[in-house]
Amino acid sequence: MASTSGDVAAPAVGPGVETAHAVMQAMARLRARLRLESLADELPLSWSQLATLVRIVDEGRTTTSELAQAEHVRRQSMAETVAALKNAGLVVTAPDPSDGRKALISATAEGRELRVSIPAARGAWLGAAIDAGLSVPERELLAAAARLMERLADAQPAGRQP
Repeated sequence: MASTSGDVAAPAVGPGVETAHAVMQAMARLRARLRLESLADELPLSWSQLATLVRIVDEGRTTTSELAQAEHVRRQSMAETVAALKNAGLVVTAPDPSDGRKALISATAEGRELRVSIPAARGAWLGAAIDAGLSVPERELLAAAARLMERLADAQPAGRQP
């Protein structure tokens, strides 16, 4: 019902909204649990440091400023993160050949190896949790739900252009 006092009316709610909220909440909780479980005891790095390492490995040489912008943090905070990664031997810096005032950050072999092991650790924990906590029919249902979520990730809602 529209308000006569000039307030903006609430948007129409479709039948999938309640399910959407439940899926988002479940995904957030599962992501938090994966962070907690994977490599928790084996790695003395924070998740923000790991996320930065992943970005460096996946996207290649970059600067602290570019990383800060991509990760939505202050440059000073990113400089601390990069320093921790450098002290751990996971990244190195070199002068930018086109601008000597800048340093380019790249992953070391150890950093690239760690990048590969992060999803492996998450997958191992999640696989064990699925095996231990779900029945065979539940596992099949979860596999079907994963396929549906992949389709949703590629979906274009009505009225939106790709």
